[in-house]
Amino acid sequence: MRRRRLLSASLGWGAMTGLAGLAGHADQEALVKQTLHTGSDLAFGSTVTIKVLDVDSLKAQAAIQDALQQVRKIDALMSLQQERSQVFQLNRHGILTGPDAHLLNVLAFSYQLSLLTAGAFDVTVQPLWEAFSVASANGGLPSSTEISAAKALVNWKKLEFDAEQVRLMSPGMSITLNGVAQGYAVDLALQTLHQRGVQHALLDTGEFGSIGSKAHDQPWLLGVGHPRHFDLVTATLKMDGRKVATSGDYATFFSPDFIHHHIFDPSSGDSPLELASATVIAPTGILADGLSTAFMVMGTEKALALANKVHDVDAMLISKDGTIWRTSGFPAQPT
Repeated sequence: MRRRRLLSASLGWGAMTGLAGLAGHADQEALVKQTLHTGSDLAFGSTVTIKVLDVDSLKAQAAIQDALQQVRKIDALMSLQQERSQVFQLNRHGILTGPDAHLLNVLAFSYQLSLLTAGAFDVTVQPLWEAFSVASANGGLPSSTEISAAKALVNWKKLEFDAEQVRLMSPGMSITLNGVAQGYAVDLALQTLHQRGVQHALLDTGEFGSIGSKAHDQPWLLGVGHPRHFDLVTATLKMDGRKVATSGDYATFFSPDFIHHHIFDPSSGDSPLELASATVIAPTGILADGLSTAFMVMGTEKALALANKVHDVDAMLISKDGTIWRTSGFPAQPT
């Protein structure tokens, strides 16, 4: 299952039209001409939505469809369930010949992120997911022996790849790109919209990205929900051109206390215990996506230290007891 979204988009269309009287005549006329165009499709196990503001309806709809096609392509390439996906084939056979350039891009990024996070981010944790999923289907949790056996197959250094082949170096290994694929899809889709001449857009693949703004001098806004109380908003983000991703223990869980869930610490073979959610803002979708997973594993101290070292990255972390930490540059509206 894909991660449950923590973020909700807020277009604020009524507020936008009310701003027209505050703008100059030229800006006011431009705002009036802008029309909201929306497109959506199924990918990554959920609904992907793109909102575009443009005066040209045909141009906007063509751009939306091209961007959605990019998202579908990445989903089909990196899906764990679709038998034709290259990730599925790699996991089934342990080797993949003729890897797609996009797959190589994501694997190369994932390798660098594993280095950066000292292995907290690891795409080879899929055997742990499988062990917990099988046990959950039988109404319980895996035994310590089963966890140890799955953990023995987790090692990002044993995933090798080049332009000709991708190889899992130990029998039984498997990968998941669920921690980066949606963010990568955001980057490709936004690039497509930009190439089509779109100047204002908001994209939601489960991770978020934007172009321009929703109105004159008004940014796109996102509400970050509480990991335990989904009707509460813990922060309202001003989209500043960076991308936003959230990971949380509530998305898919194997115990009702959220102790065991879909994010795994490669060093322990089980879920990290400290954080309930991690929201990351970064220059690219794939970096925001990957770091949000890594920060859940790293915990507060190490995650905040890394966020403060990586250029243009900010984060908000919420512990299981409800404590909230934010980096100094986290662009939240005052409450």
